[in-house]
Amino acid sequence: MSIVTKSIVNADAEARYLSPGELDRIKAFVSTGAQRLRIAQILTDARERIVKQAGEQLFQKRPDVVSPGGNAYGEEMTATCLRDLDYYLRLVTYGIVAGDVTPIEEIGLVGVREMYRSLGTPIDGVAEGVRGMKAAAAGLLSGEDAAEASAYFDYVIGGLS
Repeated sequence: MSIVTKSIVNADAEARYLSPGELDRIKAFVSTGAQRLRIAQILTDARERIVKQAGEQLFQKRPDVVSPGGNAYGEEMTATCLRDLDYYLRLVTYGIVAGDVTPIEEIGLVGVREMYRSLGTPIDGVAEGVRGMKAAAAGLLSGEDAAEASAYFDYVIGGLS
């Protein structure tokens, strides 16, 4: 839920107008809209490169994942691992566009630890893959844009930890 929606819902629940502080937060949200959309577009356009680079980095750091018996062993399972990374990158772009972590939480993190545990997937490996995507994305963004995107990657990492 964006800051605009949250502010309106909260004000309406209290049958009041938006406060000056809420209006200032909405103004700040609107003023950063172009930046957030630019970041999301860059990440979307480079998604294959980001995921591939993060996957390679993960498999180098965690060869057990792609070794016989590992969760990403074999072509099909490696593709599944990369698909999961792509999913988390997509969630990060949703959060960036919304300027809020709510879409990340509601769409992608609820129940994720339990799911991975039930599948025997090393959650720390998934988190490592997201760290790799964060690093790959940072290499494509300006310092200010990378700092903005970083918070959303960190939120996903924290949700996996």
